Amino acid sequence: MGLLQERGVPWTRHTIDASSRGADGIRLADADGDGLLDFATGWEQGGVVRLYFNPGPAKARAPWPAVTVGAVKDAEDAVLVDLDGDGATDVVSSCEGGTQTLYVHWAPREKQRRLDPSAWRTEPIPASVKKQAWMFCVPVQFDGKHGPDLLCAGKNRGAEVGWFEAPADPRRLADWTWHPLSPAGWVMTLLPIDVDEDGDTDVLLSDRKGPRRGVRWLENPGREGGAWNSRLIAGGDREVMFLSRGDLDGDGKADLVAAVKDGPVLFLRAKGRMEWEPTEIPMPPGTGGGKAASAGDLDGDGKPDLVVSCEGATGAKSGVILLRGPAWEAREISGPAGTKFDLVPLLDLDGDGDLDVLACEEAENLGVFWYENPSK
Repeated sequence: MGLLQERGVPWTRHTIDASSRGADGIRLADADGDGLLDFATGWEQGGVVRLYFNPGPAKARAPWPAVTVGAVKDAEDAVLVDLDGDGATDVVSSCEGGTQTLYVHWAPREKQRRLDPSAWRTEPIPASVKKQAWMFCVPVQFDGKHGPDLLCAGKNRGAEVGWFEAPADPRRLADWTWHPLSPAGWVMTLLPIDVDEDGDTDVLLSDRKGPRRGVRWLENPGREGGAWNSRLIAGGDREVMFLSRGDLDGDGKADLVAAVKDGPVLFLRAKGRMEWEPTEIPMPPGTGGGKAASAGDLDGDGKPDLVVSCEGATGAKSGVILLRGPAWEAREISGPAGTKFDLVPLLDLDGDGDLDVLACEEAENLGVFWYENPSK
């Protein structure tokens, strides 16, 4: 019996959109205020950024309502945020390659025009142009004034972690100011969190390349100002990929989970304030190299499980796999379809009470889709 049969039948895949090329990432937020999580995706090879509106459980299995919010090259990331506070959710895209620019895609204020691509306007943030290959962006409030700021990072030559300070008028993009925090190699994830519980926002991150690689955090110096000290948590000898938080051992504390390229999943068990115990969860055979991992109870047994996505899942290898905790027994999700996956957020899309898996695939142009959990 082959690995596929041993691990069970792949989950049913429902396509949300396969209209372009190179779907690269899924970032969730409620863009239209209906209580359902929507998401944005940059299509890196297709040169577009698209926003998808969650239609609700009854219509989730059909293609979702979507709009192209802008046409930009090399989009690596796209995040939802109402940048100017007008009540309409905008999109900020991070572009690498030769483009190396952050773009704001301004949403129309009229709700009835949100699905009209001509109603959206795309503008670059001037201070970002050709500064670095931008990889990730997170809305955050660092200075307590004006609208949301933008925590961003890049990769390769000149890469930094830093933040763009929002001006009094966020629409005046020339007034956004860049504040570098730390050199970087190739940042995969940024999480603005009060790591040391001192009342201000620190930066938790995964950096896969260079002398500062690993899972680390930047300590906010607070009101006194000064340097943001970089503190390694684990993985300095690994190529860590996407990082996520979740209670993986059921003790009520937020642990850290990082996929490792061509290695095990790095499980950092939260032990106390600024204290983590690193352990390794082996990747099963017949999969690609780890890309992202999300924790949640997917089989309804009350114990946390782990969904892991992969890149390099060529041939008969699986690109999305379920590891059932606490023994981490491997069960199939994707089967052999797809090669290069990305983030795998977990949410109940069909309203049946269990967690499904939202995903995208970049190399074989499966697009954006979700896997239906068969446990209910």
